[in-house]
Amino acid sequence: MIQLHTNLNLERETEALVVGIFHRNDSFEGPLEKINATFDDYLSQLVKAGDINVNEKQVSTIPTFNKIGAKRLIFIGLGRKSGLTEESLKEAYGNLFQQLKKAQFKEITIELSTFTTDAISEETTARLLGEMSQLSTYEFEHYKKRSNVPTVQLEKINVIASDSVEDAFEHGYVYGKATNSARTLVNLPSNMLTATDLAEYAQKLANKYGFECEILEKEEMETLGMGALLAVNQGSIEPPKMITLKYQGKSEWKDVIGLVGKGITFDTGGYSIKSKSGIVGMKTDMGGAASVLGAMEVIGETKPKQNVVMVIPSTDNVVSATAFKPDDVITAMSGKTIEVLNTDAEGRLALADAITYAKHHGASYLVDVATLTGGVIVALGTDTTGAMTNDSTFYEKLQVASQHTGETIWQLPITEKDKKKVRSSKVADLNNSPGREGHAIMAGTFLLEFAENTPWIHLDIAGTATTNAGGAYGPSGATGVMVRTLAQLIRDF
Repeated sequence: MIQLHTNLNLERETEALVVGIFHRNDSFEGPLEKINATFDDYLSQLVKAGDINVNEKQVSTIPTFNKIGAKRLIFIGLGRKSGLTEESLKEAYGNLFQQLKKAQFKEITIELSTFTTDAISEETTARLLGEMSQLSTYEFEHYKKRSNVPTVQLEKINVIASDSVEDAFEHGYVYGKATNSARTLVNLPSNMLTATDLAEYAQKLANKYGFECEILEKEEMETLGMGALLAVNQGSIEPPKMITLKYQGKSEWKDVIGLVGKGITFDTGGYSIKSKSGIVGMKTDMGGAASVLGAMEVIGETKPKQNVVMVIPSTDNVVSATAFKPDDVITAMSGKTIEVLNTDAEGRLALADAITYAKHHGASYLVDVATLTGGVIVALGTDTTGAMTNDSTFYEKLQVASQHTGETIWQLPITEKDKKKVRSSKVADLNNSPGREGHAIMAGTFLLEFAENTPWIHLDIAGTATTNAGGAYGPSGATGVMVRTLAQLIRDF
């Protein structure tokens, strides 16, 4: 998709030459000066007249009338140079690629140096370009009838930059592409993505990238005592799956990072049934599973020198004569007993067995990802992922990764009083839902009972896994949140 060129050749034929343009009081500089001179200073006049918009994220297109090899010049407004951030640059790229897609461009050339500043290097600019080329143009292949007119895709990006940016562009491209894979999984309706389908998807990843793959069936889970996941599955005709992928990037199987993703393919709430409005959209309750699968796709493409085990507990949570009920007592794989006070707090039950099983596979560090609670949305809104941890050093590494990717996380506390609340059952070791107060914290505290002393981070993506509004990052629907942050954590670890 990318072809590097080390110099700006204005005679090179291309559908469009793309340049960034800042607010400036002086004359054009560098490549822009060269282009402007070819047009006899006409471009600077267009800027002064406002026909080329230099404000942030604005896209201006002008024809070249065969004065240069490019058929069009596309200017991306970047605002003031001192104010350009990675986030605003990503949004600018997003707007660009969406307009290119709408206009059905097949090929463009981009002068990368016009997007750099003292704070944003050429490599960073290339990485963000690669990432947004995928994220911004994502489209879910829905089930509406389509016209017979073929869709034209952007097939080639000529990048004018130094040779060193190729790896950075590929880095961003892979992260964006894997995030889109996760988005598609989350957007699929639950009748087309059962636990079996999710397991088959994981197997395909394993075949493609050489991962070790293990899919536990119901009978094997019963033998291993996975009573928490099996309880959630009790009411369903769809068989549960415990899905494991292993990637060995070191010679010895040690220092293993465990990625655990909630794979509830549809959540009715069980007997603690959701409202008719609250139940809509519950096909997305496997967003955590999609995130860890997306991270594994990045791992397969980039081959980091790190050991990783991914575990997904997958089932749906439905109502039937055999479904588990409030007041039931179940026994998790760890041996701990759990009083079920809320069957709609099923995700933490499935994750409990998955966390134990990840440790069984040698996980030295744990990150679980789940669309777990509405409480986290009340606390943090829809732009920030809630996080909890028992290890500040491990959490700092995740923070660095999230800052790199721009996926915001915020730590919630766990206190001794919180631990007492989840241990407050009169009939079992734990209860799965002490009450509405601090619900997001209660869920994370419950999971800590299974992580125990293993360094652990819990990520509640209930608010960030989907968006109701489209934008520079693509359409409404699934976001693929945490794919890039998890992949970056493993890359940096």
